[in-house]
Amino acid sequence: MDSQAPPPAAATDANTSVMCQLVSPEGDHLGAALYLPQNVGPPQLQEIVNHLLHNEDKLPYAFYIGDEELSVQLGTYMQQKNANVEVTLRIVYQPQALFRIRPVNRCSATIAGHTEAVLAVSFSPDGKCLASGSGDTSVRFWDLDTQTPLFTCKGHKNWVLCIAWSPDGKHLVSGSKSGELILWDPKTGKQLGFPLMGHRKWITAVSWEPAHLQAPCRRFVSASKDGDARIWDITTRKCVISLTGHTNSVTCVKWGGDGLIYTGSEDCLIKVWETSQGKLVKTLQGHGHWVNSLALSTEYVLRTGPYDHTGKTYSTAEEMKEAALARYKKMRGNAPERLVSGSDDFTMFLWEPTISKQPKARMTGHQKLVNHVYFSPDGQWLASASFDKSVKLWNGITGKFVAAFRGHVADVYQISWSADSRLLLSGSKDSTLKVWDIRTHKLKQDLPGHADEVYAVDWSPDGEKVASGGKDRVLKLWMN
Repeated sequence: MDSQAPPPAAATDANTSVMCQLVSPEGDHLGAALYLPQNVGPPQLQEIVNHLLHNEDKLPYAFYIGDEELSVQLGTYMQQKNANVEVTLRIVYQPQALFRIRPVNRCSATIAGHTEAVLAVSFSPDGKCLASGSGDTSVRFWDLDTQTPLFTCKGHKNWVLCIAWSPDGKHLVSGSKSGELILWDPKTGKQLGFPLMGHRKWITAVSWEPAHLQAPCRRFVSASKDGDARIWDITTRKCVISLTGHTNSVTCVKWGGDGLIYTGSEDCLIKVWETSQGKLVKTLQGHGHWVNSLALSTEYVLRTGPYDHTGKTYSTAEEMKEAALARYKKMRGNAPERLVSGSDDFTMFLWEPTISKQPKARMTGHQKLVNHVYFSPDGQWLASASFDKSVKLWNGITGKFVAAFRGHVADVYQISWSADSRLLLSGSKDSTLKVWDIRTHKLKQDLPGHADEVYAVDWSPDGEKVASGGKDRVLKLWMN
């Protein structure tokens, strides 16, 4: 035998196979480890995963080793990384959307109408209608076909701070700086009944009960500067439950798919409530300053209820409820619903509230307060917007940092995802919108055009349009 020791098993010999373990995004092994030839790349891995999962309809997958997407054959990867073939390669497969959303790249309409700053914009669950709320005290509905104002809804006495569509698309609720809530009919623009009174200070957020739990949608929850959250029933027009316990302003609220309500507050706490009697289930502690924003991993399917990118319509509430439940179950899988909180303490926490009071991960890196957090529609990613001028991307399951998107030159106020989870939109104090590519971690599109700060952005669920509003009082629509 040669006196020299043999070189370590490097991936240079084309005949050497690579030992691979396929793993789901949640960390579950898909079968046993496999010896795969070095010429296997993403297309062959796709075949293998579809086969092992017994998918009758072949699904597209992306593959990750560590936090890096695998885009080459295994042999090439091993050479690039100078990796040892004797160590099992852990490959995470991630399901991708079957459809593709093109990035918006031009402003298709600048619509005047509001006489003060636009503070909120929101597309309907089916993406066919758009609503906005403004400092001029009005709510407006916009005709997306003609790109003109449809209804101007007057009824509030003060700034309209937040708006929310019911997941079945039949109602819009708006909350104002005076503390009242008004329900609107999007088909006519008419106010439905008297304003809902009860909060003593301004409304900070509104969230509807998911359509898979109740259709037609009847209940929503509002959060207020007065320290309370209230559940309202739109058929009786009454506050049915008051959620009291926070000692400071409630800044955000989410109604989860399991029927629990999550509230975040300036008392640094997150509280979890059940919704039949309004009992406090648990308190999540950890933040050292105000909680500004909450997001749920299932938020996108909860917001859109029965509606998806295909544009399918429903004739009965029962059909809607079934479709919404099927979408929710498919998106959630066997994993628990995850919650993320963003704070004035510059950090975020990832929680699995149904499983533990302890956070799953603490996410640090922002240099200033975290203003908005949002999971991608497929729940695989998480984005955060901060006053440090950056948007950061994190793994939505583990909370691990992935990338920082830099390009804005002032505070980033709000973010929104494309329906296929491949693109992220941000709006900033610097008067621009920017579209970021999740795969390449690069700026895909720079969208200047507003004359002043951009407060509100939304990407329509059908993927075709983006709306933005801000200090310059105009509503802008962007298309591809």
